[in-house]
Amino acid sequence: MTSGTVVEGSVWVGELASDRPYKLLIDGEFVDAEDGQTFQCEYPFTGELWGQAPLASAGDVDRAVRAARRAFDYGWGQSKPIERATLLRRLRDLVIRDAENLGLLQVHENGKLLSEMGQTGFGLARLADFMAGLAESTHGYTSPSNLDKMVSYTLREPIGVVAAITPWNSPLGLLAWKLFPALAAGNTIVIKPSEVTPLSTLRLGELCVEAGFPRGVVNVVTGYGNPTGAALVEHPLVDKIAFTGSTATGQAIAKVAAGRTARVSLELGGKSPNIIFDDADLDLAVGGVMAGIFSASGQTCMAGSRILVQRSISDEFFDRLATRINALKLGDPLDSSSQISPVASRAQLAKVLSYIDIAKNEGAEALTGGGRADAPELANGFFVKPTIFLNVTNDARIAREEVFGPVGAVIRFDDEDDAARIANDTIYGLAGAIWTENLRRAHRMIPRVRGGTIWVNNYRIGEYTRPFGGFKQSGLGREQGIDALHEYTENKSVFIDLGNQMRF
Repeated sequence: MTSGTVVEGSVWVGELASDRPYKLLIDGEFVDAEDGQTFQCEYPFTGELWGQAPLASAGDVDRAVRAARRAFDYGWGQSKPIERATLLRRLRDLVIRDAENLGLLQVHENGKLLSEMGQTGFGLARLADFMAGLAESTHGYTSPSNLDKMVSYTLREPIGVVAAITPWNSPLGLLAWKLFPALAAGNTIVIKPSEVTPLSTLRLGELCVEAGFPRGVVNVVTGYGNPTGAALVEHPLVDKIAFTGSTATGQAIAKVAAGRTARVSLELGGKSPNIIFDDADLDLAVGGVMAGIFSASGQTCMAGSRILVQRSISDEFFDRLATRINALKLGDPLDSSSQISPVASRAQLAKVLSYIDIAKNEGAEALTGGGRADAPELANGFFVKPTIFLNVTNDARIAREEVFGPVGAVIRFDDEDDAARIANDTIYGLAGAIWTENLRRAHRMIPRVRGGTIWVNNYRIGEYTRPFGGFKQSGLGREQGIDALHEYTENKSVFIDLGNQMRF
């Protein structure tokens, strides 16, 4: 929450009330953790501690899940579509009202630019409105039966209690991808946000209560992976787990869920190829590469972290790219002129710097960057210089493992076959882009690149009406679009006999 927020020049100035009492949301009530423990957030721009979130125990998680179970079994699971749609639209209005505060909370939690986080509230509002419409139009299908004297149709019904485990890079945006379709379909939910970004989610939980969602429909527990996250994943009354995060953690969750055949949707890692052909508009492609790997300081699953450049244009492309990167401004995420923000935490800073060392030890050459930002005004923040590595082969760790920071690896290719081979030589399949002015080439390459989202002459745009998700180890299921609602429903077949005799 902020107070006294003003704009001075290009810098947004606001005082975060660090003593703001955030509490868990369990069964419609705001409560402390049962043992009274809390933990603090850290502002990535200054390293300062601020705010406090309750540290939920396994007992707190159990109370939240049981509340969600009761709410589903005794009301919400049988609620009418118009009821769910109405509440989602009320929540939409509240999110628009509080968009500024929601954006500032997220900036202080994960350090991302306000120019990106400040738009979150309006993105949430559009998705809430879209899902409200789907709540009112959820349908199965009917078709003529091949059986005599029989009518048959299908119904889509809610799954039950959903556990949503969300990441720190886009805490409310990626939560909304789970929360809104789950509610639209008639599920109840227990949310466990990342320990890096708990407060914005707790605030959204408060707005859910204000919107009028019944007790137990939306619950929020905050804490670490152990015990809070583990207790939620392992709870026998959880019917579905929706997770966004690393592939390794997603695979571990899937193994636990398999033990009781709980449903899962997993939005996991990526090592997406950004493919620049020799007939591309090079200035446009340079901008696309920068958007692909430096937006959100590279902390996005869809980052275009493998930059595939056709050999014949590679030197010219590198010159243009280096010139543009060296002009980027690292700075205060609340300053509208800043282009690169800090990474989200001390742990993430250490991880990204370790991968830079790994790349250098493997023989890669830094075209730009290659370490921690050393400007005095950035000294207390978790800044990494925007880094592009040359002399990389696709078997190098920097080309195969997800860094999740402002670090890209350039790989040269010869022709379309070579580009497709390199692009698909990865365990991931989340996204990719093709840069060419040749329409035939674009259409040849689109089906050859294995990924859930492919852009042509653009990168990192999305639309709430289109599904998002990955192939291979980038995940299971789809978020956004009509597909998202299907991820939170079971499909039931119904047969109605019109007069057949039973024979046995």
